[in-house]
Amino acid sequence: MVEENKPFNDIIDHFNKVEGNASEIVKTDLKKLPKPIRYIGYFMIAFLCISFLLVLVLNILN
Repeated sequence: MVEENKPFNDIIDHFNKVEGNASEIVKTDLKKLPKPIRYIGYFMIAFLCISFLLVLVLNILN
């Protein structure tokens, strides 16, 4: 069971309302994003992983 996110006290509750902070954490379903945005995200993650591995391998070879 998920515990409800309650404010610490009235001051924190007021601060969150004034600042516009989310009252609860919302999980985003990435499969609901448009395809171009998903593909850009996949490309960026793949590029970062390949770049990291390439730099690591090149540093070991030197």
